[in-house]
Amino acid sequence: MKIDLNCDLGEGFGVWQMGDDASMMDIATSVNIACGFHAGDPDIMHKTVKLAKAKGVSIGAHPGFRDIHGFGRRPVPGITVAEVENLVAYQIGALQAVASLAGHKVTHVKAHGALSNVACEDDVVARAIASAIKAVDPRLIFVVLANSRLADAGEAAGLPMAHEVFADRAYEDDGNLVSRRKPGAVLHDADVIAERVLRMAQDGAVVSVTGKVIKMRTDTVCIHGDTPGAVSIARGVRSKLEASGIKVEPFARA
Repeated sequence: MKIDLNCDLGEGFGVWQMGDDASMMDIATSVNIACGFHAGDPDIMHKTVKLAKAKGVSIGAHPGFRDIHGFGRRPVPGITVAEVENLVAYQIGALQAVASLAGHKVTHVKAHGALSNVACEDDVVARAIASAIKAVDPRLIFVVLANSRLADAGEAAGLPMAHEVFADRAYEDDGNLVSRRKPGAVLHDADVIAERVLRMAQDGAVVSVTGKVIKMRTDTVCIHGDTPGAVSIARGVRSKLEASGIKVEPFARA
């Protein structure tokens, strides 16, 4: 049995740094790099890509709404299909260009924050994201929240997919993530999270806030790099999985 650990990195801006990217890069097997819309800039993107290459870590584009102030976690009402396609394609292309400059290759795409949350429940937005990925490169792996509209859109578009579960986020009974506006949406206890991820991997299921067991394909586990204690959480998760005989490796290699 094998599983990938992914982390959202490169989410600083200018001189401002978010999280401990270097330490997370020693633990994660795939990273999703901000492409300048919700966070990141060309210099940070290049630095993050170079570090990933040096560490043998796979990289993916992490496109979000154009919302630096809100860190891409605020929905954009009234956005059109064409606008979603354009912003996703633009950000993938930006990372591909920077990756080429650094001698690395983009293997996957994972939507960020509010863009992902909206698409998990909205077929139109989900299909627009999938359409943009397919137009840029149909070989790119679409990282999708398991059981969501994103997964349906990826399947309809014929894209290769990696189904994702979240180590440090609580789940509603419908399989969607609990809104960050609600208490308990983000988990912080490293031991509890590690045990939870092991169960996800072994059982192919997550447990909702009410105790409901929801079957989910589990190809990759996300640990947010901006969560307090992220490095300790990630290290605990990886150690728990490996101690239980589960191989931790990327779902794709450049």
